[in-house]
Amino acid sequence: MTTILIADDHDVVRRGLRAILEAHATWRVVAEASDGKGAVASAFRCKPDVAIIDYGLPRLNGIEAARQIRHHLPDTEILIFTMHNSDDILLHALEAGARGFLLKSDADDYVIAAVRALSQHKPFFTGKVSETLISSFLAAAGTLGTPVLTMRENSVVQLIAEGRTNKEAADLLGVSPKTVEAARTSALRKLNLKTTADLIRYAVRNRLVDG
Repeated sequence: MTTILIADDHDVVRRGLRAILEAHATWRVVAEASDGKGAVASAFRCKPDVAIIDYGLPRLNGIEAARQIRHHLPDTEILIFTMHNSDDILLHALEAGARGFLLKSDADDYVIAAVRALSQHKPFFTGKVSETLISSFLAAAGTLGTPVLTMRENSVVQLIAEGRTNKEAADLLGVSPKTVEAARTSALRKLNLKTTADLIRYAVRNRLVDG
């Protein structure tokens, strides 16, 4: 039996994925979550074989949730599920330990193949993503023409844009408020921004949060 966790903040998406996946007699969805913190807690509780995690989750984004799950549950394979075909998101997903990346636009055609591959501990990327992956790794880090935030900086920017204080962000990420402030300062510097309002506009523009 292959056990699966689905984490997406849209109920209709979770229901649709559950219906598709549970049509397979040997697959069972053992947990659902609507935010990143819930995804991590559900994974720790259920120890699924495969976790399908939406990149754009509130509280903790999908990359940070994937990082925490892989750190504590190295046998759980992660499929990052996103509508954004972004070099940065893809590279951060790989850095977090995810071995699957699926665009939501490709889900109808590929979600079964993705879960099947990951359940056998094989990586899975759709054709469109594979092209992005090759291009990203051929380009040296930092030479893509746009600033590249680290996973931690992305997570901090998202939480700031959600209105979290440094302490709340630190609690969610499992780090100190000083680390959160350092990541915020670094993100401002890399992006050549000045204020928290600038960071929030950046987060909305880059779909780290809903506008």
